[in-house]
Amino acid sequence: MDITALVLVIVGALNWLLVGLFNFDVVAAIFGGSAVIWARIIYVLVGIAGLWSISFLFRKNAVARA
Repeated sequence: MDITALVLVIVGALNWLLVGLFNFDVVAAIFGGSAVIWARIIYVLVGIAGLWSISFLFRKNAVARA
């Protein structure tokens, strides 16, 4: 679960990088727009992964694994 969350957070971060630099939303481009249900599902999954990743900060030995 941690690896999946990390991959989704990275995908989200790269998407936001492209939005910020080039005003290009990869998720919206792939799925046909940001209002399309599949794009919204991806956005929700990335958000949930971000929330899950917050737990990385509070785990024991988090520094040792990093």
